[in-house]
Amino acid sequence: MVILVLVVITAVAFDFTNGFHDTANAVATSIATGALKPRVAVLMSAVLNLVGAFVSIKVAATIAKGIVDPKALESNAGLSLVFAALIGAIIWNLITWYFTLPSSSSHALIGGIIGATLVASGAHAVMFHGIAKSVIAPAILSPIICFLVAGIGTYVVYRLMRLITGAEAVRGYRYGQIGSAALVSLAHGTNDAQKTMGVITLALIAHGSISASHFYVPLWVKLACACAIAAGTAIGGWRIINTMGNRITEVESPQGFAAEAASAAVILSSSYYGYPLSTTHVVSGGVMGAGAGRKLESVHWNVAGQMVTAWVFTIPAAGVVAAATWEIARVFGANSTAGTIVMAVLAAAAAAGLFTLAQRSKVGATDLDRTHVSPEREAQLGTAPAVA
Repeated sequence: MVILVLVVITAVAFDFTNGFHDTANAVATSIATGALKPRVAVLMSAVLNLVGAFVSIKVAATIAKGIVDPKALESNAGLSLVFAALIGAIIWNLITWYFTLPSSSSHALIGGIIGATLVASGAHAVMFHGIAKSVIAPAILSPIICFLVAGIGTYVVYRLMRLITGAEAVRGYRYGQIGSAALVSLAHGTNDAQKTMGVITLALIAHGSISASHFYVPLWVKLACACAIAAGTAIGGWRIINTMGNRITEVESPQGFAAEAASAAVILSSSYYGYPLSTTHVVSGGVMGAGAGRKLESVHWNVAGQMVTAWVFTIPAAGVVAAATWEIARVFGANSTAGTIVMAVLAAAAAAGLFTLAQRSKVGATDLDRTHVSPEREAQLGTAPAVA
């Protein structure tokens, strides 16, 4: 029971890091264009993340039943395995957050589960076919699809802008961005919060509280995960918001609207089919597509390359950390309470160290509280202040 409690606390902590790590997915472009003030944007996103977490449990079911064989967890070491997976995901999340890289929290979690399972139970317990179908294929296709849709959408909206005056167009698209950002936030909750629900349910299966053959997500798990991801979102992941909103490309209101609308459509579609999609990959693809749709040269491809590199390494890196966590904890004995506590303390120390280092190059709301479109371009489009 002590280990189960530690696993649940660690899972909720991961959900919290997921919230501030992925805040940028929903609000970065709205902040960059001035459609929303930074703190208004993150608070709106937090509320809708909370709501979205209750929409369905299809993604939670995929995490709990489609990555590793749940029956492999019904052993004395099952809880320690889940704990190691969570530590791997949290540490990788914090590393990429420190380096301002919008990597995938979802893939970090999945990588942690795979890595811990491989060393604890062997390759036979990993459902590679399900991973290829539900994780790898969507990871490759979703950003490409979003890139194309956002690019085409951006091209179309700029043609439409020729029919109305610049100021009216900018103001209209900024209002549209409020709706599209809200939709992305809701979609993020439907996908990302459920992944942690799935992990906690895995822990409950390992503990024997839930049968692997009668899967369901308890209400208290839904509430805990929804509140954790909302709280993480509310504090604002300013470091990654800066990367998504400003470093990939200079974003204007029509581009932001196209990127967010395309991202929301892709994420909601994936949630419907139960795919644990990386919302970070999708939104990044949308932002790059929106930049390319206006002017191919406007995309900072070197930054995009850094992000893609982080994406490639996310699953194996989180898996390695999870595997190392398992091996260190096992020194104290399989499913050892002492080993779990030691690794929890070490992980907390590592997290505190990264937070301390990050304070030296802190990015806050005030650093983003302005429209980043150049004055010359703003003059071409027409003056349109932030609408919220």
